[in-house]
Amino acid sequence: MKYFFKIVFIISTMSLSVFSNANDGPIELYWEDLVPKNFEMPAVSMEHAGSMAQVAPNAPLIESLNGQFVKIPGFVVPLEGDADAITEFLLVPYFGACIHVPPPPSNQIVFVKFKDGIPINNLYDAVWVTGRLSTDGWVGDIASVGYTMSGSNLEPF
Repeated sequence: MKYFFKIVFIISTMSLSVFSNANDGPIELYWEDLVPKNFEMPAVSMEHAGSMAQVAPNAPLIESLNGQFVKIPGFVVPLEGDADAITEFLLVPYFGACIHVPPPPSNQIVFVKFKDGIPINNLYDAVWVTGRLSTDGWVGDIASVGYTMSGSNLEPF
């Protein structure tokens, strides 16, 4: 009987540690983590020569990222909001994407929505965006987007 209680204690301690690891925080992702291994990324020209057509507007996604709580660095392209807070924006891997140069492939853009808005101090600075990632796409005037995110935090990169 003495060993029975030891075994129960050990098993319950192990299961508590498994559950506590599930809430440690977001998965830190970088742009290459959003691209399936079998997809060859097309080259994106920084010189658009008058064409702002998106390269690979239907690029494949990594479906296993759907629903994951993640943290991704990037640059903000504002879509909705006011002088105090932005409620919707595109998160892109490099400054000027979708504005000064053609949009990158759709799996390299995240449509982010903050329900109550979030202040953005400087659009030239890279940021970390944390939230729940979805593989539900989004299509706007600027680009087709592969991933969407319900934002929960934004901080300097």
